[in-house]
Amino acid sequence: MWLSRGVWPPRLVFWLGALAIGVVSVLFAALANRAQDLFSRVFVSGGDVSYAVLLVTPIGFLLCAWQAYALFPGSQGSGIPQCIAARHLRDDVDRDRLLSLRLAVAKIVLTIVGLGCGASIGREGPTVQVGASIMLQAAKIGGMTQARGLILAGSAAGIAAAFNTPLAGIVFAIEEMGRTYEARTNGLVLSAVIIAGLAALALIGNYTYFGAARIQVAHPADWLAVLLCGVVGGALGAAFSMLALGITRRVRRTMSSRPLERTLLLAFLCGLGVALIGIVSDGQTFGTGYQQARGAVEGASLPAIFFVEKLAASLLSTVSGIPGGLFAPSLSVGAGLGSTIGTLLGISVGTAAVLGMAGYFAGVVQAPMTAFVIVLEMTGSQTNIIPLMLTATLGYGTARLISHEPIYHGLSRLFIADALRQRRKDTASSL
Repeated sequence: MWLSRGVWPPRLVFWLGALAIGVVSVLFAALANRAQDLFSRVFVSGGDVSYAVLLVTPIGFLLCAWQAYALFPGSQGSGIPQCIAARHLRDDVDRDRLLSLRLAVAKIVLTIVGLGCGASIGREGPTVQVGASIMLQAAKIGGMTQARGLILAGSAAGIAAAFNTPLAGIVFAIEEMGRTYEARTNGLVLSAVIIAGLAALALIGNYTYFGAARIQVAHPADWLAVLLCGVVGGALGAAFSMLALGITRRVRRTMSSRPLERTLLLAFLCGLGVALIGIVSDGQTFGTGYQQARGAVEGASLPAIFFVEKLAASLLSTVSGIPGGLFAPSLSVGAGLGSTIGTLLGISVGTAAVLGMAGYFAGVVQAPMTAFVIVLEMTGSQTNIIPLMLTATLGYGTARLISHEPIYHGLSRLFIADALRQRRKDTASSL
């Protein structure tokens, strides 16, 4: 069997696909960081924000939304809902509307443009869609038939390569992408994560995304922070998810007539809102929020209401219809919340920031294991695993009391409906 000629070609194509995911993820990250840095250098200087953003940011949103709607439908938003939707669709044509190399290229370009105009978005969710698209294309070339498992493997490899978090990629595949996880996909997921991770390591080396955090939960005030970050973070995360889902659904219903015009108007207004929040926050809310989150993890206090401003900017960016993810902005919101709680309690800001990230992120995605593991790997917080687990669990439990619909799965239903609606139109036009 191992020496059979029919066995090796599909495996080689699969391995090359995983390798490509790692390389593309690293290049995507480098270009996204440069776009964000360019925006900061041009429009944000020492806390002074140029009023030119009131024009640049809305126009950038408008252009991205137009491209996504008119030329690249299926590229809007995070990319994770598209991958979930594709796993539920049985027809290859329907899957291709959500996962293809054409969409992958568009996703990368439009996310970079969004970051270049100050949108509060991340590249990690888009990397998941890109990874799944590459793997699905590799499957077609190699004649592999396990489409659902390959989408899962590509998604996990995308997360692993984007954050340098291999464990989080595996947990994400099990908990978030595949709520009905199949044990037979273990080999696919593990292989894809390992190969993509090795490619990323070879290009940029081993690193901890948010630096090394020195967390110590030992005193009563520290445990109070665990409680507050879990409960408050989970409630805020659930509120964000409910608002994002509710607004997106309402927008879709109201856009049945003149959809393009209203899509562009919404994007422009959301971009204007993001620009105004950016001016009020002295430029802190533009982009992914990586610098702010890393600073908090390393012990630098953030402004007390930063997490509110960043949450609002992220919500507007999410509902605007432009391509861009939730991961990094959500972690930034959580770090800001933790920083505020830590300052109020008089404990280590770094400790509270990491706890806030776990609690808020678990509330947004309602995937506590993913939240716990990804924060653990991104901050190097292995010394206090139990407090992080408890915070993520509290965040998840609180969010479930408020909303029973995880945001990615709620959004995925919209993409499934779009794919099925387009299939009916194609069928009717062919008759």
